[in-house]
Amino acid sequence: MTKGEIRPYIIGLCGGSGSGKTTIAQRIRDQLGEKEVLIFDHDPYYRDLSHLRDEEREKVNFDCPEALDLDFFIYHLRELKSGRSIKKPVYDFVHHIRKEEVVEVFPKNVILVEGILVFVDQRLRDLMDLKVFIEVDADIRLIRRLTRDLFERGRSFEGVISQYLTNVYPMYKKFVEPLREYAELILNNNEEDEKETKKLLDRINTLVSY
Repeated sequence: MTKGEIRPYIIGLCGGSGSGKTTIAQRIRDQLGEKEVLIFDHDPYYRDLSHLRDEEREKVNFDCPEALDLDFFIYHLRELKSGRSIKKPVYDFVHHIRKEEVVEVFPKNVILVEGILVFVDQRLRDLMDLKVFIEVDADIRLIRRLTRDLFERGRSFEGVISQYLTNVYPMYKKFVEPLREYAELILNNNEEDEKETKKLLDRINTLVSY
């Protein structure tokens, strides 16, 4: 590895919707600094549904692996791990479409890969140096998701509850919860306690050279 070349340490953060993956990732970035940490989230890699009518898009199950363009996500993560920049897509969560613009993203020493299904594909797991599963009780996850979708994604209360009961919770039990077995570190984030973040931070500091 030449001087100045980056060989990222890749950490997977998996857990149900509302488990606090993004919050923990942001805390790690705040502690280590933006120059050192890249948060690489799964959400922008949902499949583009612009070919469907609005009412058809609302019926799509976004909580199963098929909703994500896993090949594209894996390709980009491999590029970042190899020290190359990528053109990350931008997703419109209100209309369920991929926007035309992209964001150029550069690799950093620590890459936090976060999403509900980031352990679902072995190709993804093989790229990770550490896999972390975040556990949170179902009622707390629902409250957090409700707050996010109402205020950040422009959804209706009825729509959020319907989606949760129809897709989110059943898919959590079917796809997300079983991914716990792949984790090397499990965090309990019911209280969004910074002590749990510190467990991960301590692990990073013992393994990563800056």
